[in-house]
Amino acid sequence: MALRNNRAPKDTVHHPLFARFYARLSVAADARAGVAAHRAELLSGLSGRVIEIGAGNGLNFAHYPAQVSEVVAIEPERNLRRMAATAALRADVPVDVVPGAAEALPVKSEAFDAAVASLVLCSVRDLPRTLREIRRVLRPGGELRFYEHGRAEGRAMVVAQQAVDRTVWPLLFGGCHSGRDTLGALEAAGFELGPYRRLRVPEQGLRLPSSAHVLGVARRPAD
Repeated sequence: MALRNNRAPKDTVHHPLFARFYARLSVAADARAGVAAHRAELLSGLSGRVIEIGAGNGLNFAHYPAQVSEVVAIEPERNLRRMAATAALRADVPVDVVPGAAEALPVKSEAFDAAVASLVLCSVRDLPRTLREIRRVLRPGGELRFYEHGRAEGRAMVVAQQAVDRTVWPLLFGGCHSGRDTLGALEAAGFELGPYRRLRVPEQGLRLPSSAHVLGVARRPAD
């Protein structure tokens, strides 16, 4: 496995209360809000060596196709990492769960065919640095599959996102920012945007600042 010495402390993120809350919420969202289907779409067609950034409690692992030869799953929060390690034992593909920060990935450059970012770019401390790291570890032409909160399309909801992101939302939800411009950040980091689509999660019911999602593919340009 193409690991290198981690440049960040093993537990740069420690949210034990949020970890327990997220574990329950994520399982419910998979079952009741259609998120499991989005995970399957996100990972469909992947092959080779994959790095997953912010694996959480490992709900993606069950959806990796057999063509994936190895998944290196980075998770900085120790409680979620423990849950992810348990989920890895049930996966149909080899999954190695390791500590590390998204801004300082403990792996060698150009070591992976694909990267996966699933509901994590909203909560990293430094989004541009994280995307630079993801680009570094991808081989030229490698794919980044992303499924993330995104900036809403209506002006009123954008204002609401900005208000909650400046105040209570990151404190309540483990550093999450509901309205980050994921697509703009990807382009600014030098990725080439591929197909993507905007989603509302859940499709029905009350619209929240976190309801706007985007799912798609970006690529590191071939050198």
